[in-house]
Formats: sequence, C-alpha cells, structure tokens
Amino acid sequence: MGIPMNVLILNSGSSSLKFQVIATDLDRIKQNADERLCRGQVERIGGEAIITVQNRNGPRQKLAAPIRDIAAALDYVLRWLASDRAGIDEIGSLGDIHAVGHRVVHGGELFKESAIVTDEVLKGIEDCIDLAPLHNPNNIKGIRAVREIFGQKIPQVAVFDTSFHTSIPEHAYLYALPYHLYRRHRIRRYGFHGTSNRYVAYRYRTVHGITREQTNLVTLHLGNGCSATAVRAGRSLETSMGMTPLEGLVMGTRSGDLDPAIVNLIAAKEGLSTHEVEALLNSQSGLLGISGLTNDMKVLQAELDEHDDRRVRLAIDMFCYRARKYIGALLACMGGADAVVFTGGIGENSPAIRARICAGLEWTGLKLDPDLNAQTLAREARITTSDSTLHAHVIPTDEELLIARDTVRCVLGVPHPA
Repeated sequence: MGIPMNVLILNSGSSSLKFQVIATDLDRIKQNADERLCRGQVERIGGEAIITVQNRNGPRQKLAAPIRDIAAALDYVLRWLASDRAGIDEIGSLGDIHAVGHRVVHGGELFKESAIVTDEVLKGIEDCIDLAPLHNPNNIKGIRAVREIFGQKIPQVAVFDTSFHTSIPEHAYLYALPYHLYRRHRIRRYGFHGTSNRYVAYRYRTVHGITREQTNLVTLHLGNGCSATAVRAGRSLETSMGMTPLEGLVMGTRSGDLDPAIVNLIAAKEGLSTHEVEALLNSQSGLLGISGLTNDMKVLQAELDEHDDRRVRLAIDMFCYRARKYIGALLACMGGADAVVFTGGIGENSPAIRARICAGLEWTGLKLDPDLNAQTLAREARITTSDSTLHAHVIPTDEELLIARDTVRCVLGVPHPA
C-alpha cells in the first residue's frame, strides 16, 4: 500500500467541535485497514473550554483553554495535532493534513451523495438552513474556519446526514398536506442518521458476505437522538425522523411523534410562542420530560434498579414501546427483513433496553438469546438464537470512518460504491 491520505473529520456544533484524524486510501478502504490516528472534542466553546484528546488507543487527556469560537477551537486542535504532546508521527505540520471531511446535517433535496465543497455547494448548504436552523449554520462555520486557516488549497468534503434517505419513495416522504406547500417550501420527510445507517448496512453485508441488493434490515440508531429505518436492497425505504429530527421515536430530550394540534394547545395554555413550544419539544421532552430526572439512559436504568421510580420506569417503557412499534411498522412497509440491527450509544451498550424492545416480537420470528445479548457490549454480534427467522444484531456505528472514506473518494473522483 502507498502513503495514505490523512483526513481530518469535523463535526461542528453550537458550542462544541468533535474531531478525528483517519489515515486511509482506496487500498486501505478495500482491505478495511484504515488507521485512526486520534480523536477528541472541544466543549463549552465561548468560554473556558474543555478539550478531550486521545492519540490512537492511548489514554484520554483532558485540557482546558479559553476558546471564543469554532475557528479558535479548530486552530487549537490543529496546533495540538502538530505538537510533540500529541505524539502523532504522521502529522508534523498543517501540510500533513491532506483533506477535511465535514458532517453536514441537512442536504435537503439538493445533495444525494457526499460532495466536494465549492462555493456552489456551500451556497446549497446555506439554502438548507431553514430546514436545519440548529445544525447547518454550525456546520458552515466549520467549513469557513477550515478555509480561514488552510486557505482554498485544501479539499473539503461535505457528507450529508440526509443523503442516504433520498431513495425513499414519494408516497413515503410526503406529508398529507396541500401539495403546493411541498412545491413552495419543500415540506417533506428527509430523515437523519443516514451516515450511521449506511455504515451499519455496509458492515452487515460485509460480515455476512452478501450484496447490497440482498441487504434487508430494520436499523435502530438509539442514542440521545433516536431513529428507525427500513433498509431494503441496501437502500433507505422508510425512516422515522421527518422534516426535522424531532419526529419518530422517543429520544433523550425530544418528544418524537405527537398530535400537531398539541403545539397550539400548549402555546395557549402555557402562554408560550410556537418557537418556545418547539424548543420544549426538542430540549425538555423525551426521557428527560417523562422521568423529570435526566436524558441519560444509563442513569435512568441505575435509578430504576435502585429505587424502582415510577416515572423512570414509565420513561423507559415508553422509549422501548415506541421502538417496538416502529419495528413492526417498518417490517410491514418492507414486507419483512432478515435482521434488526441495534446501533448508537444505547443500542450498542444496553442489553436491558434491547431485551425490552425485543420482548413481544416473537411473532416476527425474533427470539432473543439472553446470554448472547448480555455478553454483547460495544461490539459486533448476533444476539438472537440460531433458529430465529428474524435475527437481531449489534453493530457499533462509525460515522467518522465513513466520512473519511467518502472524503477520499470525492477527492480522487472515485464514484461511491453501489
């Protein structure tokens, strides 16, 4: 193999910057031999920031520094990468970063796959701000920060969270609203967690030695944000999240599905604007809103085990019931599947939640193996009995790896794999 491309992967938030550096090229992608050089994040940007960094698989280091904005956070990260403290032999200067890949939340109907960031692409991302006002502006800040520090010479690639779902058919992505609202404002279901879905579908077919066309799954990405997706013939057929990430499953702080008339009712009864109600549905609902305690599933499970708190139990029951309900709905949409795949922080690390979700799905042919399920934490494994006709698997997601690979393909002008 030749010299790999060092790809800096950025995920820019309102007050945080997550990063990784992955060394890869086309040969390494084929051989699954990509190398993660480091990872980390900058939190509490705008004040005394907390920086967490990890070199390869070494111990995590925690640092602190005053950081005013995304550009300053990126500058700090780059100086750390090139320093002796980082201990990354492959990076001695900015010139050793060969490309930058960005997670961009919303690509609307404009972007069906990852794209090199040109002025035209940047304008397209800006045009999608109305669809993702909390996310796209921050993603744009990350792109502009790279341009400010590196200049125009370094290639940047945008990898869109929505692009995987552009295969959803019209009858599934449209809402039953007056059609002119779609024509004028592009009000429709877009779906999210697309990069995660692409990765776990790729891993499933790789592990099982099947083609994309043979890949039929229901995927459950369960973290602070949660979604369920029907993957038929390797492509998204239907998904739980909608025009925004608010629709669908019960999540950490998001309500998921609800009667839209509730918005005006809450506004009238509580004296809130519709924007304030939307903020309540996004940041004060879900597990946090029902439990009144936290959006952290691990803490909720510990609280349930120790105190058997009624509202904590209710929050967990609602979370699992909604997920199980969507599994059934998606199986109906796609005419059955070969497996249910759990991923995301909760999906990968909580056997108890997986067991609760799968309880009652025996009619589908899914029979959970309690021992396999209990032994599976943050690793790939089947967690159903060998005689199940619908299997369940755990596949840890790796969105950053997929972003790095897409970046290499875009920079080299290689088509994305079918």
